[in-house]
Amino acid sequence: MATFKIEPDENTLHGFFSRDLKPVLTIDSGDTVHFKTIDAEWGLENFNITLFDPKGDQPPRKFATTNIEGPKGHALCGPVFIRGAEPGMTLAIHIESIQPGKWGWTVGGKTAEGQVMHLWELDPIHMRGRNQHGHQVPLRPFMGVMGMPPAEEGQHKTNPPRVTGGNMDCKELVAGSILYLPIAVAGGLFSTGDGHAAQSDGEVSNTAIECPMEDARLTFRLHPNLTIPTPRVWTSTCWLTLGFDESLNVAARTALDAMLDLMVEQRGVTRADALALASVVVDLRVTQIANKVLGVHAVLPHDAWQ
Repeated sequence: MATFKIEPDENTLHGFFSRDLKPVLTIDSGDTVHFKTIDAEWGLENFNITLFDPKGDQPPRKFATTNIEGPKGHALCGPVFIRGAEPGMTLAIHIESIQPGKWGWTVGGKTAEGQVMHLWELDPIHMRGRNQHGHQVPLRPFMGVMGMPPAEEGQHKTNPPRVTGGNMDCKELVAGSILYLPIAVAGGLFSTGDGHAAQSDGEVSNTAIECPMEDARLTFRLHPNLTIPTPRVWTSTCWLTLGFDESLNVAARTALDAMLDLMVEQRGVTRADALALASVVVDLRVTQIANKVLGVHAVLPHDAWQ
C-alpha cells in the first residue's frame, strides 16, 4: 500500500465541502495519507512570543490564503479521491496517529475588557498544555472535521456536521480509533482540518484547544457491502454511533436508532431486544452544542454484556 502527504497551501486549502471540488490526491483503498493542517481560523503564526505576557496581548498573526473560490469556513486540506468509492458504500478512516503543533487557543466568555482568550503552549512529546494563567491540562488530540461532501450540488458550509461527516467535534476520534462514514459522491472526496489538542464533550465555549496539526496519519479502506445511515466509530473500548440535528432530542434518537441497527447487525439480537439491552448498557452523550446542528453519540462498550 502507498503512503502520501498533503500540506496546507493555496491549492489544498479550502473552506467548504462540494462534490465539484477538484481532488488534490487520488489514492486506492488501503493507502495512507499524512495530513499537515493549520488551525481552523486559517492562522499560520504561533502565539509563543507573548504567550506568557501578563497582559495576555495577542501577537500579530499571518493568515493562510487559498486559490479556491468559495466560503471560507474551517481551513480544510484535501479533497482526497478514493478509487472505487461510490455512493452507498462506507469509507473507514483508520486514525493511525495524530501529532499536534506547539500552540493553541480557546475562546471564553466576555468581560468588560472584551473577549477572554486562553493561549496555550503545547508539549506534543509529553502531551501537556499550559495556558498563560498557568493552568495545565492533558492533551488528547483529534481532528474536529473529517468528512466528505453530500450528494447535493453547491458549496456547503463546514460548520454543521452531516451524515457524511464534517464538523463532528467528537473527542473520541483519537489515534487508534476508526471512523466509518457513508459515501455520497463518487470518489468520496475526503477532507480534514480543525485540529483540537483537547476538548470535553459538549465543546461548551464553541472552541476546544484549537491548534495546527503537524501530522495526522490516516489510512483509508472501502467497505463496498456496508451501508450505514450515519457515522459510527470503533474505539479500543466501545462502539459509537452519531446523530446530528438542530433538535438535541432528534439527534439523540438518530444516534440511538443507529446503535440499535449496529446491535442487531453485530450481536444477532432482535431490534426489540436491542432496545431493552440499550436501556441497560448504552450511554447517550452530547458530542457538541457548538455548531447549531447539535451532536449526540450513543456508546456501547465492547464488554457490555456476555
